[in-house]
Amino acid sequence: MKVWGIIGRKDQGKTTLVVHLVEHFTAQGLRVSTIKHAHAGFEVDHEGRDSFAHRTAGAGQVLVSSPRRWALMSELRGAPEPELTDLLPKLDPADLVLVEGYKRSTHPKIEVYRGGRGEPPLALENPTIRAIAGDAGAHQVDQPVLSLDDVASIARFITRELDL
Repeated sequence: MKVWGIIGRKDQGKTTLVVHLVEHFTAQGLRVSTIKHAHAGFEVDHEGRDSFAHRTAGAGQVLVSSPRRWALMSELRGAPEPELTDLLPKLDPADLVLVEGYKRSTHPKIEVYRGGRGEPPLALENPTIRAIAGDAGAHQVDQPVLSLDDVASIARFITRELDL
């Protein structure tokens, strides 16, 4: 599996780019999976669902299955958050895994950056960032700067970098 990351500060357009890249790559016939890192707690089910009752009762893992999909939820219950390298083997085989977040992991990444929001690009201090999608603004960066609106060019960059 080839792994490529999309990172950036809050509200820069990371999820939108990931969605467009998934659409682009799957239209090309690639099998694509995604991993999304959330900084806060999140719920994939809610009170009133059987799975929620199983989980809140203390189950360490709850698997929900239907004719259309299945989902596995694991409760950490105070254990440390798994590293990206621990999560990747849990995925089914894919041609490409797009990872939103995990900016400190060692996989290659594109930073979504919109100049004028006051903070410098993360690429200035993160050598795993191979390009910027957006606007580097007044900052001098060593990485290529790609148009955030040109998904095909961003996809070609990723394809070349990963030899897909």
